[in-house]
Amino acid sequence: MPTSSITVRVPAKINLQLSVGPREKDGYHNLVSVFQAISIFDDVTVKRADVGNGITIAISGEQTHGVPADSSNLAVKAAQLVAKRFDISSDLHIEIKKSIPVAGGMAGGSADAAATLVALDALFHLELSREELHKLGSELGSDVPFMISGGTAVGQGRGDQLTAALSRGTYHWVLALSSVGLSTPAVYAECDRMRAELEIAPPQVSDALMQSLLAADAEAVGRALSNDLQSAACSLRPALSLVLEVGRDYGALGAIVSGSGPTVAFLVADEDAGLDLAVALTASGVVGSVARALGPVPGAKVDRKSTRLNSSHRCI
Repeated sequence: MPTSSITVRVPAKINLQLSVGPREKDGYHNLVSVFQAISIFDDVTVKRADVGNGITIAISGEQTHGVPADSSNLAVKAAQLVAKRFDISSDLHIEIKKSIPVAGGMAGGSADAAATLVALDALFHLELSREELHKLGSELGSDVPFMISGGTAVGQGRGDQLTAALSRGTYHWVLALSSVGLSTPAVYAECDRMRAELEIAPPQVSDALMQSLLAADAEAVGRALSNDLQSAACSLRPALSLVLEVGRDYGALGAIVSGSGPTVAFLVADEDAGLDLAVALTASGVVGSVARALGPVPGAKVDRKSTRLNSSHRCI
């Protein structure tokens, strides 16, 4: 019998840099983004289903609020794309166990799409290269290719033109999570509004950040964190400014709104500093919940235990 299910673990991301160019005629912005994958994970299982069931999906875990359990879920769109492109069965069931916050600037939906692509590649033995998976992912969203690779990388264009970053060391993060997400289109629109009278230069990779990552200098990385969407996110959610201030006051090396927010990421020196900051943030009452994580970690990765059922059988 062929393998009947595959489970893939996929991390969240934060942006160490997010530089946003002017709004183009097509409504999009050219970006420079330095991504880092961190140790908060979703587990995505893709199973063969009975003929005629189509693609179904079930959501469980800590972060289910607001996650669509229908065809609008990006994981379902990923399965539809692969089924059509490679003429494979579209009778599939997707189970997502979520720990990555929804609409939190941590690419939770993109992560699940990336995991689904990797799972289907393994389930049907498509043997796609990393480049082929990236190309498929870019059709689904600009963050999806990075969620396949993980680690630390520079994204350009729409954020999907990836180059691995020369990065050393392990970084300790404390995440201030919100119970209510922020709309990415709304944050970009607010950014455009706030910059309407300004001349915006094309985005550039931060030399200071790249040198700091290469040197594994956490203090310098903290100083170099930057996000052009941060002011817009704080404008739409003023409480974020207070969260950033509290984290800095309690000794964070750096503080940044991740992506379009509302997750706030604090870089700290080590595990003990992370625990102290997590306790302080929780006691302050200004955050919904707090998580700690390490980065960088690998991207979407098959749980090899899920391939026990005669995984050597090839079926397309």
